[in-house]
Amino acid sequence: MKSEILRLLKETDGYLSGQQLCSQFLVSRTAVWKVMEQLKKEGYQIEAVRNKGYRLVDCPDVMSRAEIESLTKGRWAGAKVVYYEETDSTNNRAKEAGEKGGEQGAHGTLFVAGRQSAGKGRRGRGWESPAGTSIYMTILLHPDIHPVKAPGLTLLMAVAVTEGIRRCTGLSCKIKWPNDVILHGKKVCGILTEMSAEMDYINYVVVGVGINVNQETFPQEIEERAVSLRQELGQSVRRSELIAAVMEEFEACYETFLKTEDLSGMRERYNRLLVNRNQEVKVLEPGNAYEAHALGINDTGELLVRTRDGQERAVYAGEVSVRGVYGYV
Repeated sequence: MKSEILRLLKETDGYLSGQQLCSQFLVSRTAVWKVMEQLKKEGYQIEAVRNKGYRLVDCPDVMSRAEIESLTKGRWAGAKVVYYEETDSTNNRAKEAGEKGGEQGAHGTLFVAGRQSAGKGRRGRGWESPAGTSIYMTILLHPDIHPVKAPGLTLLMAVAVTEGIRRCTGLSCKIKWPNDVILHGKKVCGILTEMSAEMDYINYVVVGVGINVNQETFPQEIEERAVSLRQELGQSVRRSELIAAVMEEFEACYETFLKTEDLSGMRERYNRLLVNRNQEVKVLEPGNAYEAHALGINDTGELLVRTRDGQERAVYAGEVSVRGVYGYV
């Protein structure tokens, strides 16, 4: 009820009748008043006028289940939110729900944290997760596809994040294959996909996303490679609005993907956003590194490169990294 009341407050021009809310949700005026008081404590400015009702005056950068659900417009991606003020890792919480099943284990459930104590990136690296500034979220999926096709979901999320940021801020980000979102040569988002599967069946997939939103500074060891949306814009960004935009974009990308169970429907769009495309890159394989010219992805999400001897190769993400010859991108 709280999420729906908040959604109605945002969608209503003028005042929202208390009696209308009582009738719609079959609750007492006291129950409605309590919800309004809860929202005020969370930072919403709500005006109450006798014989008129309630009006939302201002909505700050609130992160909560009710706030995110009130903004989500898709049918299933992020329609149900599990929110933690702090947890070790939203990927861990999503995997736990995937194992247990039940309501929280449903397809499209979104796990969001205000802070992570053990955020993680690719290959077990840590992900800086301070409180109150960034987005830490993981969507739980039950895709009816062969496990070998699951890595494509990482690329879908990269497109969704890039488009979500553009919608909310106007900033034009790029993708560094396969799982980083880049803003003016620095990392603004990382994506980590994990899967539980049998030989030919997926139990669940979790796609974790960390976005640098409102940080004003970064630790010295990463400040040359990391950037936040606030640093680029010069103003703060409402995180819940960005989460909702990313989920809406992801749902559309996912449904395009399911039609062919590959990236053929998204390939051109992804390649337009690919910062590596038509660039000289260094491919770092275990025990082997070589330079090549990046051409873009194929229908399975592998990066196509042309080596110095003119041969074309498909690079599979796995344990491989791709960097610019002279730096990160």
